Amino acid sequence: MDWHFVFSQALTQAIGPTMLVYALAAIGLNLQFGYTGLLNFGQAAFAAMGAYGLAIGVVVLDLPFWWGIGLGLASAVVLALLLGIPTLRLRADYLAIVTIAAAEIVRRTARATGLSEYTGGSDGMRGFSEPFFAMNPYPSEATWTFLFASMDGGRLKLDFLLFDLQYSNRDLWVMTVGWVLVAFFLVLLGLLVRSPWGRVLKGIREDEEAVRSLGKNVFAYKMQALVIGGLIGAVAGFLFALSRANVQPDTFITDFTFYLYVIIILGGAARLFGPVLGAALFWFLYSFLSQGLNQGIRSGAIPEDWLSATQVGPLVFFLVGLSMVLLLIYRPQGILGDRRELTLDVR
Repeated sequence: MDWHFVFSQALTQAIGPTMLVYALAAIGLNLQFGYTGLLNFGQAAFAAMGAYGLAIGVVVLDLPFWWGIGLGLASAVVLALLLGIPTLRLRADYLAIVTIAAAEIVRRTARATGLSEYTGGSDGMRGFSEPFFAMNPYPSEATWTFLFASMDGGRLKLDFLLFDLQYSNRDLWVMTVGWVLVAFFLVLLGLLVRSPWGRVLKGIREDEEAVRSLGKNVFAYKMQALVIGGLIGAVAGFLFALSRANVQPDTFITDFTFYLYVIIILGGAARLFGPVLGAALFWFLYSFLSQGLNQGIRSGAIPEDWLSATQVGPLVFFLVGLSMVLLLIYRPQGILGDRRELTLDVR
């Protein structure tokens, strides 16, 4: 059994482009759920608005790349206002119902045959990522070596004792931008949540009526948290679309948001680095189990009578789910979290 390959694939996923997408989206959701207590089950919708705003702006409206970015951010703000204005004055579960419905509405609208001229339908949209990769500083045809790193044919390879990591020059560019964005939003949120504004958000999470009795406009603070978290979700949508050079509606299914909650709970709600740690561990665990089971089947260590290759996917989800159940039983606050951070005021 090739454990070197298993560890390599798991670590490649743990710091790669997909992990960064989920980390960014989870950072935005952490502001809403972890710090403010908003039950947003539609973060996938904000990511979709960002991705489709960029794609439609560049491909359909023939706008410059940065105008497409602006269109995606504006679309996320509009969605936050549409969802927040009628629900944020009500109980928390109303926002949960509306956001999960909105995410499905956005996805099905993007899939609609009648709008395929503008959204690409179920096939998705392409042709919007070229300006982004035109800025790629990593050479596509080069060979160089530095310490344990080498680059050959546009692929970076990091060789270590137990693993090696390989990325294409396009992945490297996406990862560079992704890690810069993660660092930027962590610094920004760190400043916000430690400010008086952030302390009001935590107060709303703990006891909304007490904050209102102090003369604070609870609705305005909730709306601000929803908008900012939605904007970060839209940025995650940009990165997701650019990393795949494609926007496909079924990418933004409800599972996308549920994975984000798993990531937040795993890393620790209302902890600055919780979403990043949670995303890295989630994708490491997912890839490690998937590659490990597949390698076990190929090597004969796991008889095919016990487990077939087609059964690996469902079993991996079962094992990841079981791990989360055990985590919630023995450490519900997550790795970095505080048990008190999971207390929500849903009156």
